[in-house]
Amino acid sequence: MADTAVDYYPPWGFYYKVEFSISKDRNDVRFQSVSGLSVEYDYDSFKEGGENRFEHKLPVRTKYADMVLKRGMLTESSVINWFLDAFRDRRFTPADLNVILMNEQGEPLRVWKVAHAIPKKWQVSDLNANDNAIVVETLELSYRYFTLQTGTG
Repeated sequence: MADTAVDYYPPWGFYYKVEFSISKDRNDVRFQSVSGLSVEYDYDSFKEGGENRFEHKLPVRTKYADMVLKRGMLTESSVINWFLDAFRDRRFTPADLNVILMNEQGEPLRVWKVAHAIPKKWQVSDLNANDNAIVVETLELSYRYFTLQTGTG
């Protein structure tokens, strides 16, 4: 008889925080969505003389997607000041950040350690007198790479 007990449930994707190395403000860790934790390989194709069935594909380098963070707009934020320094004054100061997925007790389950992030785009949602919606700011970052840790390790 097969064991029908289930020992593992995947974690929920809504209990997380984003910690920036440039901010100690507790409001700067709250985002409604995080995307761009993605990595893939670029490949070079090589054709071999006399072999017409396929091309050799060799991995060349890893490529990381841009990270996109969305949240209700903050009127005071170290992270936004960091963005404005880049866009207004062309001061691009790299920062590290951690995206921390937590369990029910608030303990880290998985930590994505994002290295050398710099601002790429800042966008504020449309202001519309006919809508009853909060203002959402979208922060887009370019980064070098991320590493993955389980728990607090």
